[in-house]
Amino acid sequence: MSDLITATAAELAGKIANREVSAVEVTQAHLDRVAAVDERVGAFLHVDGERALQQAAGVDAKVAAGEAVGPLAGVPLALKDVLTYVGAPTTCGSKVLEGWLPPYNATITQRLLDADVVILGKTNMDEFAMGSSTENSAYGPTRNPWDLDRIPGGSGGGSAAALAAYEAPLAIGTDTGGSIRQPASVTGTVGIKPTYGASSRYGLVALASSLDQPGPCARNVEDAALLHQVIAGHDPRDSTSIDAPVPPVVEAARSGDVKGMKIGVITDLRGEGYAPGVMQRFDEAVTKLADLGAEIVEVSCPHFQYGLAAYYLIMPSECSSNLAKFDAMRFGLRVGDDGAFSAEQVMAATREAGFGAEVKRRIIIGTYALSAGYYDAYYGQAQKVRTMIIRDFEAAFEQVDALVSPATPVTAFKIGEKIEDPLAMYANDLCTIPSSLAGNASASFPIGLAPEDGLPVGLQVMAPPLADDRLYRVGAALERALIKDWGGPLLDRIPELEVAAR
Repeated sequence: MSDLITATAAELAGKIANREVSAVEVTQAHLDRVAAVDERVGAFLHVDGERALQQAAGVDAKVAAGEAVGPLAGVPLALKDVLTYVGAPTTCGSKVLEGWLPPYNATITQRLLDADVVILGKTNMDEFAMGSSTENSAYGPTRNPWDLDRIPGGSGGGSAAALAAYEAPLAIGTDTGGSIRQPASVTGTVGIKPTYGASSRYGLVALASSLDQPGPCARNVEDAALLHQVIAGHDPRDSTSIDAPVPPVVEAARSGDVKGMKIGVITDLRGEGYAPGVMQRFDEAVTKLADLGAEIVEVSCPHFQYGLAAYYLIMPSECSSNLAKFDAMRFGLRVGDDGAFSAEQVMAATREAGFGAEVKRRIIIGTYALSAGYYDAYYGQAQKVRTMIIRDFEAAFEQVDALVSPATPVTAFKIGEKIEDPLAMYANDLCTIPSSLAGNASASFPIGLAPEDGLPVGLQVMAPPLADDRLYRVGAALERALIKDWGGPLLDRIPELEVAAR
């Protein structure tokens, strides 16, 4: 592979700023890589090559004119297809939005453009972010570059797979119950869920408004921090946006010092259902943190065991409300005019044709949970559990600076293995859901390959709200130590796609 493909985002930005290489050359190299491998990986739903090259040419013109450019200027990025981008289809992986062109940019998208980041295109995802494997996309599954027969996680599997396949050095994901962290874990990449409200949801097609959070995805910790710095910050157009300074994430990523930090190991996130190889790598990572000067403390969060059940009442309830706007009357797919007699029949026919099985399942669950007579018994009780989980976190963070757990109970499973078993699929979010319900900062960092199958394992790090910089301190410290042990980045061990593509 070309050095332009394997270089970090920080390295590429430096070379572009110093005129050692042009942004156009970097962008073209990544577009060539997408053309070479994405037919097999399926990371992208839409490649915006012509506009990407125009953006890159604009960066080169700025550099040639001596204008100041940002720390990621000219670096290519893959954008999850749940964020609006004028001129590019935004489908959310659903037939109901096939071909829809949004009239405005999401705040995240606009901040990327303002920072001269080059957007290569839109990445595949589970339909409306409902899934843990990117098998629920209406446009076909994305495949894990480590093993093309396996899932890349979900719902943001397209963004994670684009990173692992060296199709882009940076990506944007969104996390509702783990949709950044879980794909990062199973692809050996870095995924950050910022504090809820720390990155804008304006222009993000909503699944569950009290849970959804956009965040940075990258192949290493520093690149993720640089991207975090670009996209985060208060947005007056988002009523849930926090008006507070962005934590010093770049400085934390570059220091990577955990000496004196108290790190809590959550005893409730291990045991039955966790693969032995996942736990082996997790325990080794905790030992490594202790060797680096952190104090390790065991912490119990007893209400985490109810997180999965609470989440799968709260999220479908909000989903049921948010997806009601897809009514065939205003935008998106419309079918049934040829034989329907009423607006209700057109609406029903459109939703039948446009929504996939998982979306229908969650809408039905959510509508039931919100219905008269059941609201207090289901949705109301789930919200009480959510409060208990928040209190567990608050109590834990009185004792420690950060918490750690496996990011996923198992490594990447085979495509088709769990798609017919929703409960088994939902269990993949067991570790990530508590942090989503509480709204605190969390991340997944690669910590090695499971010995039984040679697939990536991720460490989840959780920090208090607006203490996102602690994630990067822990992640950077581990990354540096493990790279020394491995003799290079974990992704150096990934099989070449040209060979695996047979």
